[in-house]
Amino acid sequence: MTNSDFFRHWSLAPVKDCLMSTRRPLLASSAALLLLGGCATGPAYRQPDLSLPTTFTTSEAVAARTAPEASVDLVEWWHSFNDPLLTSLIERAVAQNLDLKQAEARVLQARAALRFSNAEMLPTGAASGQAGINYQSLETPIGQVASAFPGFDRSTGAYEAGLSASWEIDLFGGNDAARDAARADWQASEAGAVAARLAVIAQTADTYVTIRALQERLAIVRAQEAVQANLVRLVALQFERGVAAELQLRQAEGALGQVRAAIPALENQLDTAMNALDVLLGLLPGTTRAELSAPQPIPTPPAITTAGGPAALMRRRPDIIAAERSLAASNARIGAATAEYYPKFSLNGLIGTAATTSGALFGGNAVQGSGFLGLRWRLFDFGRIDAEIKLAEGRNAEALAAYRQTVLRASEDVENALSLLLRQEAQAEALSAAEASLARAQTSSEAAYNAGFVSLIEVLDADRRLLETRDGLVQARAGASRGAIAAFRALGGGWEGAGALAGG
Repeated sequence: MTNSDFFRHWSLAPVKDCLMSTRRPLLASSAALLLLGGCATGPAYRQPDLSLPTTFTTSEAVAARTAPEASVDLVEWWHSFNDPLLTSLIERAVAQNLDLKQAEARVLQARAALRFSNAEMLPTGAASGQAGINYQSLETPIGQVASAFPGFDRSTGAYEAGLSASWEIDLFGGNDAARDAARADWQASEAGAVAARLAVIAQTADTYVTIRALQERLAIVRAQEAVQANLVRLVALQFERGVAAELQLRQAEGALGQVRAAIPALENQLDTAMNALDVLLGLLPGTTRAELSAPQPIPTPPAITTAGGPAALMRRRPDIIAAERSLAASNARIGAATAEYYPKFSLNGLIGTAATTSGALFGGNAVQGSGFLGLRWRLFDFGRIDAEIKLAEGRNAEALAAYRQTVLRASEDVENALSLLLRQEAQAEALSAAEASLARAQTSSEAAYNAGFVSLIEVLDADRRLLETRDGLVQARAGASRGAIAAFRALGGGWEGAGALAGG
């Protein structure tokens, strides 16, 4: 459905025609006002029908990767990595993350706004009472005149008690539309809180994988440092005996310095990742450092399915649900703005007692009461109302575009995440084979150098290639795990789905 189709379906022409038919007899009988009750005061909401493909472009490749008997737990996908510490960290992040606390507070605010809108639909009542004594001055004109009458008493009392009630009759649906908007806002805030929760879970898992990958890369570089240091000692000994040239010694020392220079950069990245993880857990940086100090293998990517394709994605992604609910809220606000064209009626009533002595307050003669039918109509403000409706329509158009963009972004997220997973796994497979070959080449080059068949440059080149390949292999394996995490998040994994929302 195009934007123009969308708004043609939501045309306000019947509303405006109905309004124009009622502007002329502004001073006609009340029966003419009642006819306005048949006018629609806002567009009926209908969720936009978006045409989506039945499958993702990577669905077949993902299906080929996943064993047929593998079961995928999309709700608690992190258990599939079989890493107890990862599971523990995610549970702590969900319980302690401060971004989630803010999202939960926003849900409470939206819920309170909905309760306020519900209360606007109901009558309001109040109880009142007062008691007072007045002592009249004889020096005032009133006192001088009143004192001339027999039995004048300077002290007079006034006692009142009563119950009052008022109710704005929502004859044209303005309050009802405002309540619908508040309800949709609340549902959007709930979906937004779920989206924040899924983001924190994915960020925690991603940061954990990054930490394990950096630890493994550091171990590789430090092992290579030891190899290079042994080579420097060997060449230095040969140089002292006059067997090796100084050039060879300096080349070996330079290669060792390059390897050592990589260590501080990796250590800095590791410190940054550990600090980021602590913040995700709502802790001061450095709190979990001891817990993570012992290196562990990078979690292996589990099986993944595309969870029903793009159509199911619309029901699972909380950000899509939030965008759709925001669209519904903006649509309801068009109705609330349109209702301002029409008069508003209210009923007001009071019943109570009033007396000059407390003993007579509850006697039959003290009873008093009143009732009113009120009318409020923005009779000469239609230009401003027109502007308010146009503003609401503009915001609705913006919300529609945001909703459609969110759907497109969600599909893009899934495609990118699954592509990252598949490509990184393929890269890791190729690098694994390359590592085995380069390890054998390094061993052969060292033996050939010791036998005098090759130069030191060839040995150093073999070491460098092996180091780069091993480092690339670790990064590819970590990339595959991070791709799996991104895929679970992009597919809306981490919750039960739209049915879990209180308003869904």
